[in-house]
Amino acid sequence: MSDVTSTGNGTFAPRPGAAPLSRMIRTQAALETRMLLRNGEQLLLTVVIPTLLLVLFSAVDIVDTGEGAAVDFLAPGVLALAVMSTAFTGQAIATGFERRYGVLKRLGATPLPRWALMTAKTCSVLVTEVLQIVLLTVIAFALGWSPQGNPFAVLLLLVLGTAAFSGLGLLMAGTLKAEVTLAAANLVFLLLLVGGGVIVPMEKFPGGVRAVLELLPISALSDGLRDVLQDGAGMPWRDLGILAVWAVLGLGAAAKLFRWE
Repeated sequence: MSDVTSTGNGTFAPRPGAAPLSRMIRTQAALETRMLLRNGEQLLLTVVIPTLLLVLFSAVDIVDTGEGAAVDFLAPGVLALAVMSTAFTGQAIATGFERRYGVLKRLGATPLPRWALMTAKTCSVLVTEVLQIVLLTVIAFALGWSPQGNPFAVLLLLVLGTAAFSGLGLLMAGTLKAEVTLAAANLVFLLLLVGGGVIVPMEKFPGGVRAVLELLPISALSDGLRDVLQDGAGMPWRDLGILAVWAVLGLGAAAKLFRWE
């Protein structure tokens, strides 16, 4: 039996129709966040791996991180890795399989506009990143981390990094088959973990290779965070510029090429 009843004057209570757009976005974002946090593979990528890397490489002298405490070098790189794991790897895999199973097509037929659905996904990514950063920061402090620098520069780096990786993740999920996205996203995660300045200092790579690697978004994010948090540098304009270019290219290509079916 329907819960919609007539009031006797030609109107209905509750009034039929779609909920306000802001409420739909909040509800979808909350659903996306719960689904992400309940996924074991996503938790492995977003929480377990960054935490293990931070603890292991800070406690055991495996990689030469230069002068100072190892955690001062590692913490910024692991924060960058956390952003990549959520905004790129996790979002690409989840969205790719939603597209394969027809979830995106069905959601696109609801009163929730497609741009609002992507907004909700972005909000979910941001909520997850906040939880990651809080957890990793607490662990890093427990390991003796002593960050410094401008908090606004750190926030700007994280926001642009999220935008860059989100665009690339959505581009991959919207153009490739789900199985290909799963394999490619995980492969990219592993390659950038090794070659993106997260654990291994960029100085360890040959000059020509290093010049190319430094243009990658993970390198720009990890180096920028390290310049600010470890060295107390001002605004890292070069790294911010690289991230901004990746964000514009990735989001622009995703908006143009994303296939909903």
